[in-house]
Amino acid sequence: MNNCPCGSGKDYAACCEPIITGEKPAETAEELMRARYAAHVKVEIDFLFDSTHPDYREGYDHKGTRTWAANSEWQGLEILNTAQGGPADEEGEVEFVARFRDKDGMRSHHERGQFRRKDKRWLFTEGIMVKPQPLSSTKIGRNDPCICGSGRKYKKCCGK
Repeated sequence: MNNCPCGSGKDYAACCEPIITGEKPAETAEELMRARYAAHVKVEIDFLFDSTHPDYREGYDHKGTRTWAANSEWQGLEILNTAQGGPADEEGEVEFVARFRDKDGMRSHHERGQFRRKDKRWLFTEGIMVKPQPLSSTKIGRNDPCICGSGRKYKKCCGK
């Protein structure tokens, strides 16, 4: 079995691959989010562009996205929350954390992805980055791991 990179536990051929290849549309915003993550893992950059709402494609960096996807070691996707985005909705939001390793170490990409239907098809519109919540009762040492999840020491990252 070839597990889908989206973390669903399903076989890739029965999960995200049919959405990425255009064989079937995503039924929910979350399905599209999962397929977009899998497309990063599989370096299916045309799908990432095609699944972005046309009104939000300005400035899309095809080459940069390809380089980022190909040069990252994708560690997993965690869906934290969904709001609307179901089969009967026109808009939806999916909050997620995508973890990956690049040349600088471990990274976490925490975002609230916005989705909208166009011609009955779910499309990504924009992502709103979610900043880590400050820890109020725990003192963070300069040599402790950074709270943002980068894998770097606090003093070399957010503690600058």
